[in-house]
Amino acid sequence: MIKKIASEQEESTVFEDGTHFYGLLEFERSLQINGYFEGEIRSKGTLIIGEKGKVKANIKVGTLIAGGEVIGNVEAFQKIEMLNSGKIIGNIRTAKLLIAEGVIFDGNCEMLTQEEINELKQSL
Repeated sequence: MIKKIASEQEESTVFEDGTHFYGLLEFERSLQINGYFEGEIRSKGTLIIGEKGKVKANIKVGTLIAGGEVIGNVEAFQKIEMLNSGKIIGNIRTAKLLIAEGVIFDGNCEMLTQEEINELKQSL
């Protein structure tokens, strides 16, 4: 299911299984992580965490699609979609939230107001 989602994006960069990145990650369109990333992620685009992906980061993006593991706080001004293989350990703030059956989520959820959505967009 993750490959199908990535192929529907305009252009998608993929960090394959076995890759390890650390630091600040910024991108414009869409990015899929099937490997490991630790640090901070910022983008107005779409971040996809594949089923084998593991991310330890504070994340601020337009959209997050989580099919793998995320440890850290997430802010998404468009939406957060948690697939049935997804796991998020941390607090989330978003405009829209989709959660599949089987998701593991340990944290707090806050739905953004229009004013907060605009502020988050401006910060990216």
